Amino acid sequence: MEARAVGRNLPIAPRKARLVVDLVRNQFVEDALDILAFTPKAAAGMIDKLIHSAASNARRENTNIDESRLYVKKIFVDEGVTRKWFRPRARGMAYRIRRRRSHITVILDEKREENE
Repeated sequence: MEARAVGRNLPIAPRKARLVVDLVRNQFVEDALDILAFTPKAAAGMIDKLIHSAASNARRENTNIDESRLYVKKIFVDEGVTRKWFRPRARGMAYRIRRRRSHITVILDEKREENE
């Protein structure tokens, strides 16, 4: 029983978000939330909200789910819209500024026991 949550156009560069995403991949939800609570990166708060949302979606879809066995099955960051503009520089030059955004997808699943 998979549950997912997607964050679209989050205001963080995908390269920066992937550093945090790699920390919580294949972790149990409780452990992932503990890791994110002590990660001093801007993306940690956004990913924390997405994991809470996916866990809430799992509870809504299946009321008898064991939340202690939920784990982060897949989590990935895609590139979103990039806002581009130019800033004037010395001697008539212009520098391009890119404001990158991300789409983050979290998929949770219930870890099955080997004996079942």
